[in-house]
Amino acid sequence: MSILSGFAPWIVYWVLVGNVPFSVAVLVALAVAVATYTIGRARGGAGRTLEIGAIATFAALAVLTFTLDQEFMERWIQPLSGLGIFLVALIGVLAGRPFVREFAEADQSPEVIKSELFGRITTQVTWIWVAAFAGMTVSAAIPPIVQGDASILDTRTPLSFICYWVVPFVLLGAAVLAGRVLTERMVAEATSPHTVRRSTFVAFKELEIDQLYYLARERAEREAGPDLEVYDVKLGSQGVPLTGDESRESWPMNYKLRERRVKH
Repeated sequence: MSILSGFAPWIVYWVLVGNVPFSVAVLVALAVAVATYTIGRARGGAGRTLEIGAIATFAALAVLTFTLDQEFMERWIQPLSGLGIFLVALIGVLAGRPFVREFAEADQSPEVIKSELFGRITTQVTWIWVAAFAGMTVSAAIPPIVQGDASILDTRTPLSFICYWVVPFVLLGAAVLAGRVLTERMVAEATSPHTVRRSTFVAFKELEIDQLYYLARERAEREAGPDLEVYDVKLGSQGVPLTGDESRESWPMNYKLRERRVKH
């Protein structure tokens, strides 16, 4: 549910912007964004990209709403808000902080967070959202570019209500579904007995081969969790000395997983 709290300011904004004065919609969304960020910090969490971006976006929209005329905002408030969330998501993933990963980490163990699969899933799902936000922004920018007098309040002109509302929210729904399908497929791949998982572990240089295999299996079992059984554990050809600690080495390893057999 944590990612839903991250989207809360945007959801509030999208619900209000076509039904109340723009200033009210933007200020309420900004208040929700500030509250979400404050609650997260009070619980000891770090500032998340989506939360910080929401505050910046709605603060900027609030300034524009109170300084520009109503006609301009009717034409451009929707594409500007879309551009805001698009830039937030894009900058986050390019900076190595995909917003999906930031929220997903709250419910996972350290071993899962460090796994290659977790990083791959969260990055790809974030790119799906980036693409959806880009499409929403482009769609919302079409009416004011094509029609100089376009308005998000116009329910009679097909170009306006389709590009301002229908297409963006279809893309939003498609992103939700695509993210779920991708996650399920990648998890299915990860739990397939034919998939080789790769990892590393740290060991002292003087350990014997059987001790290294023991550490490798322990590492694999921590990553696998209680519902999966580790098998076919293999070590890499040699360990890599740790920088600043010549007494220990980082060993590459790989293994496979299968469903744990229930003992009767």
